Amino acid sequence: MTKSAKSILLLGATGTIGRATANALVAAGYTVVAPVRLGSDATDMGIAVPCELTQTDLFSIMTEHACDAVISCVASRSGAPTEARAIDRDLNSAALSAAKSAGVQQYVLLSAICVQRPKLAFQQAKLAFESELQAAPITWSIVRPTAFFKSLSGQADRLRAGKPFLLFGNGKLTACKPISNNDLARYLVQCLTDTALQNRILPIGGPGPAITPRAQGKMLFQAFGKPPRFKHVPVGLMSAIVGGLSMLGKVSSRMRDKAELARIGRYYATESMLVWDEAAGRYDADATPEFGTETLADHYKRLATEDIADDRGAHAVF
Repeated sequence: MTKSAKSILLLGATGTIGRATANALVAAGYTVVAPVRLGSDATDMGIAVPCELTQTDLFSIMTEHACDAVISCVASRSGAPTEARAIDRDLNSAALSAAKSAGVQQYVLLSAICVQRPKLAFQQAKLAFESELQAAPITWSIVRPTAFFKSLSGQADRLRAGKPFLLFGNGKLTACKPISNNDLARYLVQCLTDTALQNRILPIGGPGPAITPRAQGKMLFQAFGKPPRFKHVPVGLMSAIVGGLSMLGKVSSRMRDKAELARIGRYYATESMLVWDEAAGRYDADATPEFGTETLADHYKRLATEDIADDRGAHAVF
C-alpha cells in the first residue's frame, strides 16, 4: 500500500488498546515508533524507544524517525486528579508541542465518550487537551469510544465462584455499545487516511444494540452455562461511600484519591456510555455510531473458555 513507508509515533503502546493499535498499524503496513518509559516491557512494540517521555525526548524521536503522525492511547490508570493532569493533559500536550516543532502533520487522540457530561477530574483533564488539540495547526481526530469489553468483565470471577451478578438499582439505569480492542484499534488507524474522520470529534461504539448491565449479566451467565442470579445494590450506598471518603479526604490525600475512585464508580453506575442528546436531555442509542464485528457475547464466551487476564487495574470496581 502507498502508506507502507510511513512511521507513526504511538503513545501508550504498552497498554491494552495501545498494543492492539500497534498490531493494527503493522497490519496496515505502517512502521510503529513507540516511546516507552524506562523499564517498560516493549519487546513487541515495533521500534521501541525507552525515554523519559518529555517534550524534548518526543521531539528527538519524531525527528529521528521522520514520524508522519501521532496516535495517542495514553490514559491515567487510576483517574486520580494529579495523575489525570500529568497523563491525560500534560503528556499529550508535550507530545503535541513536539509534533508541531517536528513538522508532524496529524494527531489522533483516544479520548472517552464520558467527557460529554464531565463530573470527574480525569474528564476535565481530557477535555483540556481536547481543546488544545482542536486549536492546533494540525490535522486531528478525537475518538471517544464507549465501554471497553474489559470494563464489563470484572464480575467473571464472581460467577466462577458461584456468586450472583451485582447490579446497581434495577440493572437498567444505564446502557452502552461496547467496542473490542481490535475494532477500536482498526478505527484509530483508519483515522490516518479517511478524511471523513479528520478534524472531527468521533463517538464510536461496537455493533449494537445497546446493552444494559442486567443484559450483560444474563449474557455472562449464559457464557458460563449457569442460570442468572442477581444481587441489587442501591445507588445511594455508593453516594454514602463517596461522602464518607470525601470527609476523610480533607485530612488524607490517600483518602481523596479513594473518594475520586468511588466517584468514578458511581458515575459509571448511573451514566450511560452513549451519545448524549443535549436538546432532549437523554442518552441516544440510535445516535451512537457503531463500528466493527466483535461482540461482547463473543468476548464472554472467550472468558468462559480461555485464560484472559483481568487488566482493569485501578479502575476495577468489583
